[in-house]
Amino acid sequence: MAFCTNCGTQLSEGARFCYNCGRPLSTATATAPAPAPEPLDYTIQGGNLQVARVRLKPGQELYAEAGKMVYKTANVEWETRMAGANLGEKLMGALRRTVTGESLFVTYFRSESPGEVGFAGSYPGRIQVFTLKPGQTILAQRDAFLFAETSVGFNVAFVKRLGTGFFGGEGFILEQFTGPGAVFIHAGGDFVEFDLQAGQTLQVDTGCIVAFDVSVGYDIQLVGGIKTALFGGEGLFLATLTGPGHVLIQSITLEKMRRELGSMRTGGDEHGPLRSITGMLGPEDE
Repeated sequence: MAFCTNCGTQLSEGARFCYNCGRPLSTATATAPAPAPEPLDYTIQGGNLQVARVRLKPGQELYAEAGKMVYKTANVEWETRMAGANLGEKLMGALRRTVTGESLFVTYFRSESPGEVGFAGSYPGRIQVFTLKPGQTILAQRDAFLFAETSVGFNVAFVKRLGTGFFGGEGFILEQFTGPGAVFIHAGGDFVEFDLQAGQTLQVDTGCIVAFDVSVGYDIQLVGGIKTALFGGEGLFLATLTGPGHVLIQSITLEKMRRELGSMRTGGDEHGPLRSITGMLGPEDE
């Protein structure tokens, strides 16, 4: 089994370059996995408005989704740039991030002396960390990425079946992270975790999947009966995850949160019956 010594991605036999970072490979450099970086010193604080506090050691570096930093100590240097060692890698990285719904640029944080930096999501939810071994890969929903060590490779994964892409709630694109190193993701509400055995299947509301091991099978199934499909309130399809592997799901999606907040904004009778009726018919002229 071969790994890229630059980003840790598992390679197919006879590969001449890494499909993740684009680095040319030789037999000597591809046979050994990249060494695992020094473990991060971090804590995650809060309930549904969590903050990840990372205490950087001298020389440690992170990259984060733009706009996710909450604070940093003055000695922590930061720089926003495209990821990649050369122009080709930068352009490919920008393309990958665009199709996954992330911003074109990432922000790098580095400190030459002990420092601290904090990150948080953009809406109520929780933060989950995955400490990946060399070559270990997880798949995550779009917009899930928060920050990671620079040794973690970021890539795009396309769903294998057309129906899964149309009806899976995540579209055709998933985010793919490959170790070694720690990657932090954010999603809505609370989390439920499952360790599926080989052949064990879990049915999940489409869109509620946060992340899963690359070994887990991902597909979409039509809800059992017509009446259930039309009046069950869960939509026409359910996502099916088949083990072996680890699965993380969320209790509420960002789309559901927006929908509920929108109904609260337009519903209710606090303005009286006439105002409620005119609100249903259309916006008032100011």
